[in-house]
Amino acid sequence: MTTHIRQRSGLVLESPFIWRARRPGSRHRLFCFPHAGGGASAFADWVPALPADIEVVAVQLPGRQNRILEDPATEVGPLVRDVTEALGPLLTGSFSFFGHSCGALLAYEVAQLLQAQGGPRPDRLFLSAQPSPAAAALRPKIHNLSEEEFRAEVMRLGGFDEEVAVDEDAMDALIPTVLADFALWEQHAMTMGPLLQSPITVMVGETDVRAPLETIEGWGDHTAAGFEQRIFPGGHFYLFDAGTDAEVFAFLAEAVLAP
Repeated sequence: MTTHIRQRSGLVLESPFIWRARRPGSRHRLFCFPHAGGGASAFADWVPALPADIEVVAVQLPGRQNRILEDPATEVGPLVRDVTEALGPLLTGSFSFFGHSCGALLAYEVAQLLQAQGGPRPDRLFLSAQPSPAAAALRPKIHNLSEEEFRAEVMRLGGFDEEVAVDEDAMDALIPTVLADFALWEQHAMTMGPLLQSPITVMVGETDVRAPLETIEGWGDHTAAGFEQRIFPGGHFYLFDAGTDAEVFAFLAEAVLAP
């Protein structure tokens, strides 16, 4: 029997991989894949901010929050298969994938596996703050930096609440999971698979040092169904900035609910 734990955000733990904010009668389901080290609660504010016609499903990965006692994933293939299987019962009707940073790569890989299996496919992939695979392969790796250098690089990107960023104990607990995610994806050799039959929208902050504007156009080579870019004010974590977040919500709502 599935255990349901309600979070104050409206998201409910439905299975190890799924936190869901049920909205009976909604027109569209938006699956959200978090950034490196991030948990499903990263999308807590999305539930009240998005229209009632959109049901938010946040993916929870091992090694964080309610799964903190589990080891983070060390291989992409098994992780993709596990996530795809977990999402399967909810892949009905109209749905899209949103992934931020490393989460964008996971969203893309899950879409690839679904297509290879002949399963349902997302109406659209929203890939956020992540260079195309070809561009990412040329980017300096940070998972093999010293602990001090890695922490400094991650802090430079932002994304941590201020009270967490200044709490040494909290950061000591968080950094190993962030590092594990960077190691997972930086060591994964992404290949050019069959073109997706879902359109791709790349979203990026105009000053993102991890995903400069010139590195995102290559995502257009991975789909046969249309490609577009949307640039927002801000850096790598633009979507959590006050003001910009409302712009992100409005864009997503219009994109997924358009006739």
